[in-house]
Amino acid sequence: MGLINILEDISCSMGGTDSITIPGGVAGIIHFIILVIQVAVPIMLIIWGMIDFAKSTIGGSEDDIKKGQKVFVKRLIAAIIVFLIITVTQLIITTVGTATKDEGGTSDAGNAWKCACKIIKNNNTACEKY
Repeated sequence: MGLINILEDISCSMGGTDSITIPGGVAGIIHFIILVIQVAVPIMLIIWGMIDFAKSTIGGSEDDIKKGQKVFVKRLIAAIIVFLIITVTQLIITTVGTATKDEGGTSDAGNAWKCACKIIKNNNTACEKY
């Protein structure tokens, strides 16, 4: 489904009659990079940690096993942080975009956050409620 949306341009209203359009290819590339960071990087960190832990376990020394265990735990924590940072960023964008509405229902800051949300999700309609 993401490949279908890659050709759809992202339209962002900047208040009044001003608006900008971000080419769908650029938004698709940004969305793909975010997905790679959120999924592939944690998987690679966990795999590398497992390899280091396996090497230290095969070595047999008690100190090597403890070192391998520490490295594995550090990489596991790093993987969790990398995975969650994108989710937390999206939550902040959603919260700020919702909170920055003025009496007319929109504001320049709200429009900017809404545009960022559209780019991250690579979807023109995913962030319309903000």
